[in-house]
Amino acid sequence: MAELDTSGGDKKGGKVRSKKQSTKVDLTAMVDLAFLLITFFMLTTTLAKPQAMDMFMPDKNDKNEELDVKASRTMTVLLGSDNKIVWYMGVIGDNPPTVDNFGKNGIRKSLVENNKQVIANTGNPEKGLMVIIKPTDKSVYKNFVDILDEIKIANVPSYGINNKVENAEIGLMKDQGAFKE
Repeated sequence: MAELDTSGGDKKGGKVRSKKQSTKVDLTAMVDLAFLLITFFMLTTTLAKPQAMDMFMPDKNDKNEELDVKASRTMTVLLGSDNKIVWYMGVIGDNPPTVDNFGKNGIRKSLVENNKQVIANTGNPEKGLMVIIKPTDKSVYKNFVDILDEIKIANVPSYGINNKVENAEIGLMKDQGAFKE
C-alpha cells in the first residue's frame, strides 16, 4: 500500500547527509472499498414503493344495492374534458353547479369545506360527505386518479363511482364549458 523510497544515493565521500524519504500512497484499496460500499448501499436500500388506494368493488353476482343517503350529504363530481370538474351538492338543479380545477385551492378546498358543513349539520363525523364521482367519455384516467387522491387528502369518509352520466348533467357541463364534443 504505502511505499517508502530509502535510496539516498550512492555517493562516496563528502558529508554524511540524512536520507530523504519520498512517500507515495496507493489509493487502490480505498477506491475498491468505496465501490463496495456504494454497491452495498444501493442493494440494501428500499426505493419508494408505489402507494395503492384500496377500492372495494361489488361482486358480479350481487344485486345492485342502493345506499340510502340523504341528498344534503351528497356531492356529485362530474369529470369533464380539459381537466375541468363540475360539482354540485344534493340533487341536480337544487344548487348551482361550480366549475373547479385540481389542487389545493380547487376541488380540495370545496371537498374540505363541504365535508365540514355536512359534519356540522349531522353532528356525526362518520356521517360526513358522500362524494359521487361520475367520469364522462371526455375525461381522462389521470383526472379520475387525481380526484381519488383529492378525496383521500380531504379526509372524505365515503365515495362512490357511477359511470352513468345523465343527459341533464351533460347539458350542465356543456353550459359550464367543461364538456366539448
